[in-house]
Amino acid sequence: MMSAEAETRFGFAAVIGSPNAGKSTLVNALVGAKISIVTHKVQTTRFAVRGVAIEDKTQICLVDTPGVFAPKNRLDKAMVRAAWSGADDADCVVHVIDVGARDRIEQGQGKPGDRLMVDDDDRVMEGLKLAGRQATLVLNKIDTIDSDHLLAMSKELYDTGIYSDVFMISAKKGFGVPLLKAHLATLMPEGVWHYPEDQIADLPQRLLAAEITREKLYLRLHEELPYSSMVETESWRKLRDGSVRVEQSIIIERDSQKPIVLGKHGSAVKAIGEAARRELEEMLGCRVHLFINVKVDPRWMARRSHFSDVGLDFDA
Repeated sequence: MMSAEAETRFGFAAVIGSPNAGKSTLVNALVGAKISIVTHKVQTTRFAVRGVAIEDKTQICLVDTPGVFAPKNRLDKAMVRAAWSGADDADCVVHVIDVGARDRIEQGQGKPGDRLMVDDDDRVMEGLKLAGRQATLVLNKIDTIDSDHLLAMSKELYDTGIYSDVFMISAKKGFGVPLLKAHLATLMPEGVWHYPEDQIADLPQRLLAAEITREKLYLRLHEELPYSSMVETESWRKLRDGSVRVEQSIIIERDSQKPIVLGKHGSAVKAIGEAARRELEEMLGCRVHLFINVKVDPRWMARRSHFSDVGLDFDA
């Protein structure tokens, strides 16, 4: 771990934007490893996930925040509060925009989901303007848009005065990510590193395990299963042979959802568990015994503990 304060830099970069703009994919690309889950479902990231990236003698703590959107319930409000809190406390703010969605709206070809994303982007811009804070604009998914449209969009957004810099990238394919990473390093203040050189995330293993299972749950059932479900790691025990025994519960709101999660003869939950176990074994470097139960709790979103366990403000 580096310790010479005059030679090293450390700081926080908050990554904000609309749900599904590619924030988690970008954070994973900057870190160089998967630390935040990615699914097709909007608002997948529910709380601030910290990833640690290194650029030369600079350590960047990337805060992958929940999307900024119009909240409808207590969980939504807590997630939006977490997103803005991450931005308020950071040394720099990175606003990620899905240029494909914005372009389709401008060309009159947008779908309802595209309109929501553009509205959410505008909501972020308004928030930055009210805070009097400039951000680094990251135009993501540039491979989905005509270059002329991209340049015009870049100029239009930069001319708002909200942004100090503009970067054009494809987080999924890695285009432009190294240049963005180098730029973020220059924005970090001088200081000692806060994490060991080999640490890539600041997330408890029990919480990381729950997030991995939630990702597999959404990837398999993203159309059938409502957004209002969660995964809780109830037990984590290291065994004598070096393996880990993990017990989790998938918590849903209605009895009618249980057959969906279980699948015919338990096929769905078995597949979810196998996928989560494989990824956990790869990340932990040891054998994992994963046991998943399905619980129905109509009031899980009204329980303070479910919010505080992941650092969300129940009273947001």
